[in-house]
Amino acid sequence: MPASSRDRLEQSLLKIADPAGEGARACLTVYAETARKAADAADARRKSGVSLGPLDGAIVTVKDLFDVAGEVTRAGSRVLAARGKPASADAVIVTKLREAGAVIVAKTNMTEFAYSGIGANPHFGTPGNPADRARVPGGSSAGAAVAVGDGMCEIAIGSDTGGSTRIPAAFCGVVGFKPTVKRISREGAFPLSFTLDSIGPIAHSVADCANADAVMAGETPSPLAPLDLKGVRAGFVQGYPIEGLDATVGKSFPQALAKLAPHWKSGEDITLAALDIMHAVNERGGIAPPEAYAIHRALLKEDAEGIDPNVRLRLQRAANVSAADYIQNMRDRERGIAQVDSLFGRFDVLVMPTVSIVAPTMDEISTPEGFTAKNISALRNTSIWNFFDVCAISLPIRLGNALPCGLMLVGRHGDDRKLLTIAAAVERQLAA
Repeated sequence: MPASSRDRLEQSLLKIADPAGEGARACLTVYAETARKAADAADARRKSGVSLGPLDGAIVTVKDLFDVAGEVTRAGSRVLAARGKPASADAVIVTKLREAGAVIVAKTNMTEFAYSGIGANPHFGTPGNPADRARVPGGSSAGAAVAVGDGMCEIAIGSDTGGSTRIPAAFCGVVGFKPTVKRISREGAFPLSFTLDSIGPIAHSVADCANADAVMAGETPSPLAPLDLKGVRAGFVQGYPIEGLDATVGKSFPQALAKLAPHWKSGEDITLAALDIMHAVNERGGIAPPEAYAIHRALLKEDAEGIDPNVRLRLQRAANVSAADYIQNMRDRERGIAQVDSLFGRFDVLVMPTVSIVAPTMDEISTPEGFTAKNISALRNTSIWNFFDVCAISLPIRLGNALPCGLMLVGRHGDDRKLLTIAAAVERQLAA
């Protein structure tokens, strides 16, 4: 890899501009000149022996829902692009990234309003999966995972409300981290759910995700301490999260477990009783759906036809969720959070497949019925952990599987750094 930030940036810009690649669909706005200035400044600091930290000179993209001063924040929507007002300031995380010396090269494509796990966007195009261009990238942070997988950037910043960093990471064979919600400021991020939205990175390694997470959380980045898994108690989630795995995931996930088995301090199968609470909440309309409807109901009245039909349908389904049900859902969620939190007295990490399927083909999601079925499958496992307000990370499984899939590790609410440390140790063992 070229040593200088400017040289690495130029390689990224070539990848983005390649007409045979996915740049036009993955990156909706490219900041070539401002990025060159930032890269040159990082190189000048390096030559003078000054560093702003591990992100100084790193090539970074941000999802299309983060404010950049002077630009309309589209959130993957042509309606918002046409009707929105330019942002008056950068999103908080954009400011923090710039202050850490990150070279922001582009804004990445996404599912409109961040409202699906598939990653399709009929307005700006759906970027093809790096492993197989005929397949979707996963979403909603679709362009983010493709940008990392295709070398358009080194770190991509996405959001995760039901799996939107972890699903595309699993589908595209990279690492995706979802922090505890309260960890990172959402100011200047276009919302999907006021309760469930979290902001996290996608990268090739746990270390890069940890550095980006620390910067966005306002911490001083430091290397993850080496960890021996002999001190880690693992809980292997049973029940419906491991049912109905497709052929690739069904083979690769047990292989990953077998490779890790000798290294844990202890391993125990576990059933999540709190899932009954989550299911009851979802049957009453859930939490994200009514919040998303509240955010978009005026737009639905004024310009519904301009919205992706798959997204529009999901928004409209929540129109009749009552205030009483929403309040009950929020109260029941607190009970579920307490139940899940109690598990971490027995376990340091919970383990399960990130997604039960590999990335669907574009053809498989071309009808409303096909889209809905695959979207449910994509979101099934990841959305559990948004509901229970914990942190989670997806690591790629590379054990001879032709198509990527992910191993998900789940940590206690607020124990993000501990989870990242465990994930780095698991990453090393899977690569051994």
